[in-house]
Amino acid sequence: MIDDEKTPSEEATDAAAEIETDDAAEAQAERDAALDAELSATNEDDGEIDSGPPSYDELEAANAELKDHVLRARAEAENTRRRAEREKIDTANYAITKFARAIISVADNLHRALASVSDEARQADEELKNLCVGIEMTEAELVTVFEQFGIKPIEALGKKFDSNFHQAMFEVDDPDQPAGLVAQQMQLGFTIHDRLLRPAMVGVSKGGPKLEAEATEAAPGDDKAGPAAEPLSAYEKQSDAADREADGVNPQVDKKL
Repeated sequence: MIDDEKTPSEEATDAAAEIETDDAAEAQAERDAALDAELSATNEDDGEIDSGPPSYDELEAANAELKDHVLRARAEAENTRRRAEREKIDTANYAITKFARAIISVADNLHRALASVSDEARQADEELKNLCVGIEMTEAELVTVFEQFGIKPIEALGKKFDSNFHQAMFEVDDPDQPAGLVAQQMQLGFTIHDRLLRPAMVGVSKGGPKLEAEATEAAPGDDKAGPAAEPLSAYEKQSDAADREADGVNPQVDKKL
């Protein structure tokens, strides 16, 4: 029979191997415990503790937030597109504003040249008459070119004074004309599309009756009176104040407030 009993040296070797295996298992367990603790601490610091799948209300709120972001982005894109189109149109319409403001002086010089020649001088000199005809044709063609690019003259003579298009240079004392009308025009004004290019320099009438639209002012407590008067323009207010100052009439101030 074979003797299965181990020798003392073999028993010592097996015992040492078992001790090493137990130490390795214990060290691995310690490393796993330390890793779990580190992961748990990280999740607690970041607030990423797994609480299960989101609820229906949370998904609904997230969906509403995403929808709001999409709608805002689309609205901003639409506003940007409209702004770009408007800037494109304005650039096409008003890119020649500086050039137009400079070229209208040519029309002024042509008008002055024609105004400096009297009808008697035209009839007396055939060459001068032909020259004036050529200047008139040039002026008419220049006006046609202006209209092609949206440049139009302002018709001011005989119109009600409008500070948006007229520049008052002086007043004309004429009691036969309503106050606030353009009585004289020294320089022609122009517009480019819907913007003012140059105001018309005019003289405004004063001393006459007020315009009909301003004269029909309802009396206090009178329900049968006509329509109320339109508010005075800034020019008319300044003109009335200047007249009162010239006449020595100052408005009375109520000091009992």
